[in-house]
Amino acid sequence: MTVKKTGKSTFFIVVALIALFAVSAVTGFDYLYADNKTTVIKGVDDIRLGIDIKGGVDVTFAPAGDYDATDEQLDAATEVIKTRLASLGINDNELYSDGKSDRIIVRFPWQAGESNFDPEAAVKELGEMAELTFRKGTDTTTDEDGNAVPSGELVISGSDIESAGYTQQPDSTGNYEWVVTLKLNSEGKDKFAAATLELAGSSTPISIWMDSTMISAPTVSSAISDGNAVITGNFTSESAKKLADQINSGALPFKIETKSFKTISPTMGEGSLDAILLAAYIAFALIAVYMIVLYRIPGFVAVIALIGQVAGSIAAVTGWFGFQPGSTLTIPGIAGIILAVGMGVDANIITGERIKEELRSGKSLDSAISVAYKRAFTAILDGNITNVIIAIILMGAFGVPSSFFSKILNRTIFFMFGATAEGVVYSFGFTLLAGVICNFIFGVFASRLMVTSLSKLVTNRKLYGGDQK
Repeated sequence: MTVKKTGKSTFFIVVALIALFAVSAVTGFDYLYADNKTTVIKGVDDIRLGIDIKGGVDVTFAPAGDYDATDEQLDAATEVIKTRLASLGINDNELYSDGKSDRIIVRFPWQAGESNFDPEAAVKELGEMAELTFRKGTDTTTDEDGNAVPSGELVISGSDIESAGYTQQPDSTGNYEWVVTLKLNSEGKDKFAAATLELAGSSTPISIWMDSTMISAPTVSSAISDGNAVITGNFTSESAKKLADQINSGALPFKIETKSFKTISPTMGEGSLDAILLAAYIAFALIAVYMIVLYRIPGFVAVIALIGQVAGSIAAVTGWFGFQPGSTLTIPGIAGIILAVGMGVDANIITGERIKEELRSGKSLDSAISVAYKRAFTAILDGNITNVIIAIILMGAFGVPSSFFSKILNRTIFFMFGATAEGVVYSFGFTLLAGVICNFIFGVFASRLMVTSLSKLVTNRKLYGGDQK
């Protein structure tokens, strides 16, 4: 971007764009149609807060004793816990397994509006084995607590299934579709054969239940007597694997026990958040005054750029950008935003000092600004690249196994180690990386456009740190 291409109106255009972006990132945008609320742009109120802020539970499960579970068994156990979380109404959770250390890590926040929520009871319920049953029909009844439970005649249970899997096979049109396969043991084979012979061709399905949650209800097209069944439907590879894992989980050969358990109260987390935000507001105000007093017009522009940088970090957390999902915000994540803002201040200080030096060396205002930004860019790039590398390593080392950087680094660097339970550190890496990227966008490129444009409107060299000529 050369000086000649920057006009007098560029400053106002850039400021307007930053202001519009900042407002949309903070407030978001949604609308009501009838009784349905549609969120177009997520704002601050849509940020998902981590359990260190919102309060919640962090627990690690593992096979009891010295049992060495396979990856398939861990996946199946993960599906059990996922089903139990849903049945408890806990939908805002983090859940993943680590095959290297035989661990299942679960995090979930305190239930909204619950003043007497018992986390220990919830963890105990999550760790208990689920009962898998196949039943005739989909009828339910209520138990003594008023909960709906399956009432159909029992066909087989999880102990009758030897294994479940998923694969592709041709359908009636010759196209391949994903299916779930079942292999029954000798007892299950006889019971399943009798039930499928009775229900073949009828509209009564054989429903599959995980405790009191129905996970599938396929109909029977023909009698199955060899102990090998196939469940068809509109499966994707992911949904077929999920159902196979859920079925396998009903017959897990190991007992799950709690290896670590910790809770964070909402009061403590919210108090920490309030203190951090208050400190951040005060620090930003002091930085703004410092930058404007010391660097005048470049300092004023730096404050506008910092507002854009903070808005960009918020937008990254909320998922404002369509090409990437948002992230849970933790207290270390807020620290990442603050650290990135500090890097942004450093970038503007380097540039402001460069402008002063070039003006004092006798260069014209336009030339001093152009040379200052070019020479400052190398130092800014070096400092920020270091933070980018650190952020990527943190996201790879402390992210869930399915995250982008974890997949890359686990194949090359961390393949000898398992997943970690410290997801709050991932949030620090995420916000730091987002802040550094925003620093380049707003603190370097947008700042250069604004300062160059203002130099055509305000030509007093003293306002840029030089001497008036």
